[in-house]
Amino acid sequence: MANFLEQLTREWYEYQGYFVRQNVNVGLRPNGGYECELDVVAFHPKTKHLVHIEPSMDADSWANRERRYKKKFAAGRNYIPTLFEGLQLPDEIEQIALLVFASTKNHPTLGGGRIMILDELLAQILDGLANTGIAKSAVPEQLPIIRTLQFVSHYRKTFSSFWESGVTQTKP
Repeated sequence: MANFLEQLTREWYEYQGYFVRQNVNVGLRPNGGYECELDVVAFHPKTKHLVHIEPSMDADSWANRERRYKKKFAAGRNYIPTLFEGLQLPDEIEQIALLVFASTKNHPTLGGGRIMILDELLAQILDGLANTGIAKSAVPEQLPIIRTLQFVSHYRKTFSSFWESGVTQTKP
């Protein structure tokens, strides 16, 4: 089962027209099990963009993260070309470590991939939804997180005044 960050990432890329594979086990071992699981791999058939995203909410040391992401991104480069049989994939795979508890100031990359902080992804999503209308171009209901963010974007004036006031009110 996917965690929230994996689900959010999958939904966003799917909404943008990518073919998405999620939680894919790769590298079948002779005695059972797999070498690795790839969290989100997405391919856009028109732009030919191929991206591998590994979201995490960990607070591990940079050394542990480096070791884990190096293994995952190496497995991605090795196995992703077989995940979309019948499609002409590019040679280049963009690899992104999507993190919540991190900064790119001292660590712009991780395990050979680019670090993206969650606020950057959320900004992309909200920017991409800013001019969509809930009445005429609602996000499909099978993308519940992105659909929720579309409503947040639609009602942003209400929310921004609520957050700017610093007052929280609860109604019975």
